Amino acid sequence: CKSPSPIQNMPVRYFIMKSSNLQNIAISQQKGIWSTTPSNERKLNGAFWESSVVYLIFSVQGSGCFQGFARMGSAIGCEKSQDWGSAGFGGVFKVDWIRKESIPFQFAHHLLNPWNDSKKVQ
Repeated sequence: CKSPSPIQNMPVRYFIMKSSNLQNIAISQQKGIWSTTPSNERKLNGAFWESSVVYLIFSVQGSGCFQGFARMGSAIGCEKSQDWGSAGFGGVFKVDWIRKESIPFQFAHHLLNPWNDSKKVQ
């Protein structure tokens, strides 16, 4: 599961990570790890290896807020974690939390995603 270090001097990538509950965010902030569904793994690993840095912006579904953001600290490995139970998650990867506080979506309404029909980022 080990690979060489990511390519330097490449574009920065951003992903919004939706969580079904606040407990998963708390576990991530305490342990510095995250896990996502297998369908997201390929996209995140590709961004990790092809970008200089990957930022993950976390939000609990239905909360109306971002709960903080982190930098992706490793590629997604093969090892799974029992921290989230058996919720269909894939491998675990390291995240380095930068900000751990709720930020209402209204503070980001000026940000539009050109790859998603210029919809608001939330």
